[in-house]
Parts: sequence; C-alpha cells; structure tokens
Amino acid sequence: MEKFELEEKLQEEIRKGVFSDGFMKLVQSVRRNGKSFKIALRPVLIGGVKKYQAEMTDEGRVQVKNFDANGAAEGLEEIIAQKGARELHLLTASGDLHVRVTKKGHVLASRSAAMDRQVSVQGNDRVKNLPLAGFDAAALLRAIGLADGEGKIRASMRGKYDQVNEFLKVVKDVVPPAPANAAPFTVVDCGCGKAYLTFALYFYLTRTLGYPDVRVVGVDRRADVIAAARKTAEQLDVAEKVLFAESDLAAFDAASFGGGTPDVSMVVSLHACDTATDEALAKAVEWKARWILSAPCCQHELQKAVSPSATPQAGAFAGLLRHGILRERLCDLLTDSFRAMILRILGFKTQVIEFVSPDATARNVMLKAEFCLKPGQSGVVSEYLNLRDFWGVTPWLEARLAKILEKHLARFA
Repeated sequence: MEKFELEEKLQEEIRKGVFSDGFMKLVQSVRRNGKSFKIALRPVLIGGVKKYQAEMTDEGRVQVKNFDANGAAEGLEEIIAQKGARELHLLTASGDLHVRVTKKGHVLASRSAAMDRQVSVQGNDRVKNLPLAGFDAAALLRAIGLADGEGKIRASMRGKYDQVNEFLKVVKDVVPPAPANAAPFTVVDCGCGKAYLTFALYFYLTRTLGYPDVRVVGVDRRADVIAAARKTAEQLDVAEKVLFAESDLAAFDAASFGGGTPDVSMVVSLHACDTATDEALAKAVEWKARWILSAPCCQHELQKAVSPSATPQAGAFAGLLRHGILRERLCDLLTDSFRAMILRILGFKTQVIEFVSPDATARNVMLKAEFCLKPGQSGVVSEYLNLRDFWGVTPWLEARLAKILEKHLARFA
C-alpha cells in the first residue's frame, strides 16, 4: 500500500456509506503548501430524481455541480484516491466516520457510536428559491461584477450576492405580481452606490413579477459610481429604464425624472449612512410612495443628544451611557424605533425585521413599510411622544418632516 493511501477495507466502507439509503454528507479537506481545497458531497432531489451535489471550494472560489449516481461514483473515487495530508468526514444515519491522514502519511480512522438518525433527502431549493436564480440573470450578474466571465459567483462577492437576494425576498413579500392592467412602476434607490440592487430590482420586477413598465432611478452624489452605473446600464441595454442621478439626496427632485409630478411606487435604501437614511424616508413620504424598504446604516445625530442629564428619567441609564459601544447601540435602537413610529404616525404599516443573517453584515435591520393606514392614530402618536420625551430629544426625521407631522403632534401638545 502506497503512502497516504487508504486501505481497501476503509475505502469500501466509505463507498458503502455514500451509496447507502442513510447517506447524509461527505466532506474532505486537503491543505498543502499553505493552500486549501474542500469538497462536500450530499444527496439532493432535483425534479423528484435523486442526485448528488458536489460543492468544491478552492482558495475561496466556490463551484457547485450535480451528478447522477455514476458521476458521483467517479467523483468519489477521485476523493478516495486523493494524496497528501487530509481529513475526511462521512455522516450517515447509522453513525459517523472520521479519517485523518497525517503529513507523514499515517491513516487514522475513528467512528462514532451507533446512531439511529432520521434522514430525508432535501430538494435543491436552496438555489431555486433565490430571487436572482428565478430568471436568467447571467448577463446581469456578470455586468454588475457579482459573477465572473463563466457565470460563477465570485467568492469575494458572495456576501453582496446573498444580501441582494435577501433584499429581493422582502420585495417579493410586499409587492404583488403585476395585475393585468399594471400601472407604471417607479423605484428610487437612495444612495445607490455601485447599483447592485438598482439593476437587480429592475430585472426582478420585470422578469419575475411581470411589471411591463418599470423605471428605476439610482441616486448617489459620487460622480465616479454614477458614471460607471450608466455604462453598465448601456451594456445591459436598459439605459432608458434604469437611470442614474448624480445628486445629493436632499437636492434630488424625482419630478425631473418623471416629466412632471413624481409618481413613485417604491423607495429603497441599502445602508445609506448617517441621516441619509432619514432623508430617504422623508423623500418617500413627500413623494407619497406606497412602499418603503430601508436598511439603515449608522446614525450619529441622536448620540449627540442622548445623555443622563437630558431628563430626570434618563439619569437611570448613566451606567449604560458611559460606555461608548453600549451608548452607540442604544442610540441605534432608539433611532430606528423613532423612524418606525414616525412612519406609522404618517399612515405606513411598518415592521422592523432582520433581512439578512448577522454573519453577512452587522447592519441587518430593515424597515419595511406600506402606506395603507389612517395617519395620526392617537395610540401611535402617544407611544412616540412618550419615548421621545423620556429621552428629551427631537429625532432628526421629526425635524425634517415637521410640516407634515405638526398637525398630528399638535393634538397632544
């Protein structure tokens, strides 16, 4: 038997485990010359037919392929024949097998106690349920830089790809499929940056939800990103439908892109910094948008005002407020609470949700709002004023929307 080679009895145990009814997963990790390679094999159902899905990670690059039993058998032989130091972990319903091959070529095998786990082969829905996998998005993903020339998602862009997919899932939850007589649908993306979401929204609304007349306007004050986004729009042949404005959000006039009175269906903002999120919310209210989807970023305005001496009640929080990180987190929570309450006062049914895993970004809170309620309901106004006055502050968004809010807040003055 050659160095690093698994003995025939162990090889056969692995083969039987993989092609048994109780097979769950096989993972092998190889590391040499400072580089790593990992392959994971698992059973999946595709179109009701059992297949084997291999996920290969090579120096951060991820590739996924599906095989029938014959293809999986060939691949398994390559896994077994791998040379060098490595670790192999086989999971089955009846137990686990762990094989470690050392740098010197010694093979160490250990087995778990007997198990009786329930195994069910899952459908391949993890990919199919992604909004960007629901239509032919290959050209889009290449153009915006999320995928390479072969259409594979770049390892460095996996987080952004997941983030955009999760945002689109929220869009799916709030926006119904296009009716037969669908009106024009206009979206303003406030602080669009490199426009990953801007372009994804256009194609998702047209290709998946079926809206025939969609216009998406990305707004950002940076000339370089706007110029790049416009080139991408031309490349994708959507320059007349996906538009970009180089402007500070406060100075942006939606009417200039609508040929008159703005008719905005949705306003979105993804991690617009500091008070830019508040400005996006204020614009949405002024434009009478039906839907608002906003994932806030940092907001430092309230941190300047919150202090133990602001009100008699606030003094009870002195021990918390003296620690910078705790003070910052408290002010983030208060800021988003005030934002949600103000939107509710103005007639928006508002939810504060976690739209993406904390592993993807710490800024994973989203305000999801739809204009469908009677503005100025007394209970909501009371909640807002009680929290605001407890801390003795005036939220930036209240000051920005003072003219619209004053008639509702004046009743309780």
